[in-house]
Amino acid sequence: MIIRESMTIMEKLEILSDAAKYDVACTSSGMDRRGDQTGIGNSIQAGICHSFAGDGRCISLLKILYTNECVFDCKYCINRASNDVVRASFTPEEVCRLTIEFYRRNYIEGLFLSSGVKESPDVTMEELCRTVELLRNKYHFQGYIHLKAIPGASPELIEKAGYLADRMSVNLELPTADGLKRLAPHKSRRTILKPMKQIQLRREENKEELALYRQAPRFVPAGQSTQMIIGAAGESDYEIVSVAESLYQNFSLKRVFYSAFVAVNQDKDLPMLPSGPPLLREHRLYQADWLLRFYGFQASELLSEKHPNFNLLLDPKCDWAVNHLEFFPVEINTADYYELLRVPGIGDKSAKRIVGARRTHSLDFEDLKKIGVVLKRALYFITCRGRMMYHTKLEEDYIIRNILDPREKLPGTDSRVTYRQLSLFDDELYRKDVIA
Repeated sequence: MIIRESMTIMEKLEILSDAAKYDVACTSSGMDRRGDQTGIGNSIQAGICHSFAGDGRCISLLKILYTNECVFDCKYCINRASNDVVRASFTPEEVCRLTIEFYRRNYIEGLFLSSGVKESPDVTMEELCRTVELLRNKYHFQGYIHLKAIPGASPELIEKAGYLADRMSVNLELPTADGLKRLAPHKSRRTILKPMKQIQLRREENKEELALYRQAPRFVPAGQSTQMIIGAAGESDYEIVSVAESLYQNFSLKRVFYSAFVAVNQDKDLPMLPSGPPLLREHRLYQADWLLRFYGFQASELLSEKHPNFNLLLDPKCDWAVNHLEFFPVEINTADYYELLRVPGIGDKSAKRIVGARRTHSLDFEDLKKIGVVLKRALYFITCRGRMMYHTKLEEDYIIRNILDPREKLPGTDSRVTYRQLSLFDDELYRKDVIA
């Protein structure tokens, strides 16, 4: 551990903002709270994290670690206790000054504050609470704050933080308990899930309080999220999406984030990644996550123990469809909304438009094109007025061969293959082409 004395605030910022880049738990705030004219800033629902770097990282929040000092020795982490890296720590006042000055210059719209574990979970969580409390009460900052909860911290500190932050998150770190035990021996599922459950239960109680008393303080109003590192412990996609599904059902999480493993340390227990981080696998998991949350799919439908991993050449919805041809073709003019959602090329908006439009007349393929259906995918799985668009075969090999584009090639290889990786953060393209 290398600790430098008398560092300037800008030197600390350079170190601690760089150390925070591996945490991908940034997203739209989900909050819509206007300032009350007594302080600075506000939190607009669509205004947080709307800009993304080329690698998909959010750049509209001030995203920093409070400290990169850490008593834990997680094998995958650049800030592990055994690494000889330069260590730095902010003070609560320094974080407040940075947040306010960046906000006044219109560089940011909120704060994402995480931290290594300095001395102990309670000591670290207490300093994080003091920082956010100072920012809210002394500087009267009413903008969005996403605060990381430190596993192992006392319930009193977690509750105090929940009344100061808009969103909180507790990182699950790794999908399986075995992987956590092997790569992060100082952490346990119990210490991670305990604050997660506390936040869920307190939010439910707070909703009841707000129903009775409108002026009651709000507890984590934007909900909680978590993050899993993908590809570090050898888990399958089936294990990952099953864990994510369980988190959504049992802890009422807003989001589960997936972070492709980056090999920043050399360790015999860590995988070698000659081709770099598994970014395409991360992308497929985000697509599957979308299907779990908004399209009515279950993890057991998308994958199984016999088919444990996604086909990297097809998005998960299309992969499911070609493996379940017994459900197709779907008749556009009679299928219900949920049947339409399962057709590749038909998204949430276009499914609603179809249901609305066919109340006045029966639809044909030209109508579907105007509605926004991606016919290059949908045509293999639908009929209009009892007929298909072309004389297509309802056969897996035939459909895959025609859906895939042989002119595209897989990044990192010289061979041309049959898929195109789309940006998760290009909303319009993502909604119309990938998830649809």
